[in-house]
Amino acid sequence: MSDVTPVRSEDSFDIDAVHRWLESKTGIIGTPIVEQFRSGASNLTYLLKYPERELVLRRPPVGTKAVSAHDMKREVLIQQRLKPVFPYVPEIIGLCDDHSIIGSDFYVMERIRGSIFRREIPESVTRNQIAFMGNALISGLAELHSVDPSILAELNKGPGYVKRQVSGWSQRYRNALTDDVPTGETVMKWLDENQPSDIKLCVIHGDWRIDNAVFDLEKQRLVGILDWELATVGDPLMDLGSALAYWIDGDDDLEFASLRRQPSHLPGMPTRAEFVERYCDAAGLQKFDFTFYEVFGLFRLAVIIQQIWARYRAGQTTNPAFAGFGVGVNILINRADRLIS
Repeated sequence: MSDVTPVRSEDSFDIDAVHRWLESKTGIIGTPIVEQFRSGASNLTYLLKYPERELVLRRPPVGTKAVSAHDMKREVLIQQRLKPVFPYVPEIIGLCDDHSIIGSDFYVMERIRGSIFRREIPESVTRNQIAFMGNALISGLAELHSVDPSILAELNKGPGYVKRQVSGWSQRYRNALTDDVPTGETVMKWLDENQPSDIKLCVIHGDWRIDNAVFDLEKQRLVGILDWELATVGDPLMDLGSALAYWIDGDDDLEFASLRRQPSHLPGMPTRAEFVERYCDAAGLQKFDFTFYEVFGLFRLAVIIQQIWARYRAGQTTNPAFAGFGVGVNILINRADRLIS
C-alpha cells in the first residue's frame, strides 16, 4: 500500500499560496503535486512533489485541539536543535506563522529517502533485515537519550517529570472522555500511587515506533526518525514505556494483537522483554521492574487515541482510519487494568 493518497477535502489547503511562500524562501520553481501521507493520527503531513525535489509539509489538524498540542514552532525548534547532534532528524526548510496562507502555522522539511514499514512488510525483507530494524530502534533510542538535554533547556521543567506526566495525561483523558469507553479511574489512581522517581532527564522522542523510522535495509542503516511532535526533556524510561505500548509480540492475545500497526511480531524482532533488556544494556542501566512504565505507556496511548476518537465522534474529522479508535481505547485501558489487578 502506498504511503500517500489524494488529499482529503477536509484537509486541503491553498497549494498556490504555499508554493509562493516556498518560492520566496528557496527559489523553487513550478507548482507541486500534493499528496497526503495516510499515516499519522495527529498533525497532518503532506508530500510536495516538485519536478526535481520532494518536500514534506506539516500542519495541525482542523477542529478542537489540546492546548499544548500541535505546536509547529515547537516541532521546528526541537528538530533544528537536534540536527547537529542527532543526524536522523529531517532538515527543516522553514516555518510559516502567517495564517493568511493556509489558516494555521505550518513548516516544510526535506523528505528523507528510504523505507518506512507499517503494519505489513514486503516478503522480500529477510529475517536478518528484520532483526536489524529491531536492533536499530533500540540503539537509536539509547543514542537519543544520550544527547545532552541542555540543547533543549527551555523544555526542561526540572524534577517531577513522572508526576507531571501522570497528572497531565489523566486530565487529558478525563477531558476527552466519551460514553463508550472506560472511565480509566482505576488505572489513573494506580499510576498516581505507584510513581517511581525520575532516573535522569534527557531528550526523549515521545512516539518512538517502527513507522516513525526510515531505514536503508540494503546498507543496514537507520537514516531518519520522524514525527517529533511529542519530543521533550524527560525520563527515558517513560519514553521506553510509551514506545513499547505499540509493540505487539508474536504470542500476544488476539484482542491486543488487533491493535498492531507495525511489524514487531515477526520472527527476528525482539519481544518487549528483550527490547527492555537490550535497551538497558545499551544505556548502561540496571534491570528494573518495568510494570509502571508498561502501564503508563498503555494508558498514554489510550489517551492519545481517545482525544482523536472524541474529535471523530464530534464530526471534526471524517478520516476513516479513526473509525475503530473507540474500540482501541477499550482494549488498552482494559489491558492496563489487568496488569495491575
